[in-house]
Amino acid sequence: MDKQFLNLEQKISKKKFKIAVIGLGYVGLPLAVEFAKKSIEVIGIEIDRDRLKNIANKKSYISDVSTKELRHVLGKGTFRASGDFHVLKETDVIIICVPTPLKGKYLPDITYIEQAVVSIGRHLRKGSLVILESTTYPGTTDEVILPILEKQGLKHGKDFFLSFSPERIDPGNKSYPVHKIPKVVGGLSKQATKLAELVYRNIIDQVVTVSSARAAEAVKLLENTFRLINIAAIDELSMMAHKMGIDIWEVIKAASTKPFGFMPFYPGPGVGGHCIPKDPLYLYWKAKHFGFRSRFIKLASDIINYMPEYVIERVEEKLKAARKSLGKARVLVVGVTYKRNIKDLRKSPSIDIINTLLKKGVNVSYHDPLIPFLKFGHINLKSVMLNKAILGKFDCVIIATDHDCLDYGFILKNSKFIFDTRNVYHGASEGKVTKL
Repeated sequence: MDKQFLNLEQKISKKKFKIAVIGLGYVGLPLAVEFAKKSIEVIGIEIDRDRLKNIANKKSYISDVSTKELRHVLGKGTFRASGDFHVLKETDVIIICVPTPLKGKYLPDITYIEQAVVSIGRHLRKGSLVILESTTYPGTTDEVILPILEKQGLKHGKDFFLSFSPERIDPGNKSYPVHKIPKVVGGLSKQATKLAELVYRNIIDQVVTVSSARAAEAVKLLENTFRLINIAAIDELSMMAHKMGIDIWEVIKAASTKPFGFMPFYPGPGVGGHCIPKDPLYLYWKAKHFGFRSRFIKLASDIINYMPEYVIERVEEKLKAARKSLGKARVLVVGVTYKRNIKDLRKSPSIDIINTLLKKGVNVSYHDPLIPFLKFGHINLKSVMLNKAILGKFDCVIIATDHDCLDYGFILKNSKFIFDTRNVYHGASEGKVTKL
């Protein structure tokens, strides 16, 4: 059996290996800290100066890693951060956790992956394992990463090993910390798969192997496409139910009593975060290269992208009924993060709602206890206080993100009209509250 494989296998088995995690965001930092807590030496590589400054000051900036946890691993010496890729010469395993945004509406942007891999290639030492966790289209690992790494003269299977393992972090979900979320791994060879499996078994309760990196890449896209399509379906059904005078929330609750064949999804003002709005479009784009057009993905994406505008249309409709024009109304958006209880604005539908209202000339404000200032594109606002006098000034309050810390009873008591996109006022009278 190959000497490089056996050497690395032995190092991993004895926990005598060193890991580099490239990208210390919402995926990379929790992963790095989890390894470090198991007394495995980890070097985090990050080019963002603010993140490096926070780590130097022993302060966490990611909700799933407490400052106490970060200080613990920094103190025991199993974790450190650097902005220099030269430290890769010290490491045995390199895990890539960089962003994969979109160019425009449908075109994948893997620039961050390519830049990271080029830097890895310059410092990759023989006998190393490289694992990509960044979500991307099937084929990225073998079509893009492999040629870049081999350009330096090293050969896969002989000098290094390459695998893919999709990240599955659910920010803010306390029920499923890193170690409880099963890990899928697929390598460019059986040896690469085996090594990746051994690495993750140090911190993950269950590791699932698949036949190839492409299969592993497709797993993540299937998971998020499933959610995209089902959320879009319930969004469309909610619009239909409104036209028919049916409470979609009541229907979902009743349908959820069926013990088989049904899984509840809920409508909302749109979908945010790094994954669901974007990841399925990577699959949509790649499928077109094989002459296949995914109508489901395209339609689902279009429906979800329409939801912020639909919320505003419903608000305008209600204001008109009260003889108030949207252009002359004062609107308060409550909750601007993409998800409840987490400080994350990525692709938040609340931002789209505020942007659209501003473009329409509406006097719009927001309140979010997690986001004191909102400087996003053309938006430059400060979170307003919620008291009786301030709430009374607004013609409409839009509940866009349902943080647990908000006093919904107080908001209801002191507001003129509420448009509830999250069903926080289930059972409230129709007079003051209108639900999505």
